[in-house]
Amino acid sequence: MGHIEGFLKIQRQEQQGRPVAERLRDFNEVYEAPSEELVIEQGARCMDCGIPYCHVACPLGNFIPFWNDRVSEGDWRQALEQLQRENNFPEFTGQLCPALCEGSCSLSLGFEPVTIRLIERQVIEHGFAQGWVVPEPPQTLTGKRVAVVGSGPAGLAAAQQLRRMGHEVTVFERDQQIGGLLRYGIPDFKLEKQIIDRRLAQLEAEGVQFMPGVHVGVSMPVEELCQGFDAILLAAGAQHPRDLPVPGRDLAGIHFAMEYLTQQNRRCAGEVIEPEVAIDAKGRHVLVIGGGDTGADCVGTALRQGAASVTSFELMPEPPNERAPDNPWPEWPRVLRKSSSHEEGGERIYSVLTRRLLGDGNGQVAAAAAVRVSWQRDEHGQWRMEELEDTAFTQPCDLVLLALGFSGPIRHGMIEQLGVALSANGAVATDANKMTSRPGVFAAGDMSRGQSLVVWAIAEGRTAAEGINQFLMDGS
Repeated sequence: MGHIEGFLKIQRQEQQGRPVAERLRDFNEVYEAPSEELVIEQGARCMDCGIPYCHVACPLGNFIPFWNDRVSEGDWRQALEQLQRENNFPEFTGQLCPALCEGSCSLSLGFEPVTIRLIERQVIEHGFAQGWVVPEPPQTLTGKRVAVVGSGPAGLAAAQQLRRMGHEVTVFERDQQIGGLLRYGIPDFKLEKQIIDRRLAQLEAEGVQFMPGVHVGVSMPVEELCQGFDAILLAAGAQHPRDLPVPGRDLAGIHFAMEYLTQQNRRCAGEVIEPEVAIDAKGRHVLVIGGGDTGADCVGTALRQGAASVTSFELMPEPPNERAPDNPWPEWPRVLRKSSSHEEGGERIYSVLTRRLLGDGNGQVAAAAAVRVSWQRDEHGQWRMEELEDTAFTQPCDLVLLALGFSGPIRHGMIEQLGVALSANGAVATDANKMTSRPGVFAAGDMSRGQSLVVWAIAEGRTAAEGINQFLMDGS
């Protein structure tokens, strides 16, 4: 325990963002780096409680109290060593994870939880700054070859683990740069891409080979991988977006959120987007349908592009400010949150159902017809939605972004060619070792779990690496 009365005497301090007016002028990192003294002080708030629910809640099983304690003592090296034992990429989770650990922190019972995510991020940044994060190439080689399809967090975590086990690892990515959703789906103001690049440099130094611009199942038949590798890991994510099947969906000016976000990320990387396919919010009235992180990313991007207005429709009701009686600790708190994007502007409208999209007479979207709804539990305890009478309204908009999540991986191409079984939710079915119905073919991350969090992707990649290693080394 860093300070026996730390949680009583020290207040929780959040990471501070740059002034809104300043950050809306660019796509750079929103948050400013905290001082070393502040992080050490925040680490001292950790109680080192007898049952660390933060450790249990983390999909990676991070032993959080240990590195909180080391930070409180100023022992950054030991904190880093502990942090890296369970997490390949703390810099990703430290910026993108919603911090499931903090929701289960014992201090949440009567105090503010420890700023675990802030501490995690600063430990890894301190490690990079000091030159402590170095390549760890294998000492011996097995001669086994593994193909990893997809270079998001699941694929990269598995690739690093497998390489350190001594296998030859090649990562295939359909886009021209490595990084998957991290590079093309997450805005730069949430994750600057040099953070990905420095980690990729480490993986390359360890011996991981990258093959960008190869779309397995399209430009390369999947059987080519089956013949050239001893095992295959499918980690291409859940890229099939949920659509909005309402009248007017075919109007111009309606796009999936990921199309929009990917374009802006490519602009930030210096790529030129052809005018005929460009999606730009400048001067437009933007409607984001769907909440969550993707919806918030659309809000922040549209505001930076100079939108005239940004409105978000969310089907579910507005969460309470504090835990509801049916949401006790240490469950994840289902409470109202504001992302950095929502702090910057725009309006969120909850409990609203989009009935149809209206055009301007020339094929361009001009408005959305919607209605307010209420949510009530039926006799079986299930939530039921009802439209409220006399609440229909029209929302003007000339750019609509659909941020409704993803229904699973893209089936045609690689999955069809492999013939692997699918689970009830449309993801690739796997056993406990992450192997699919086809021996030697494994799946991890959103491709097998369904749409989820970056921390789960890394955890699944690590589990898959263990399963692949076991399969390669003893054939079970």
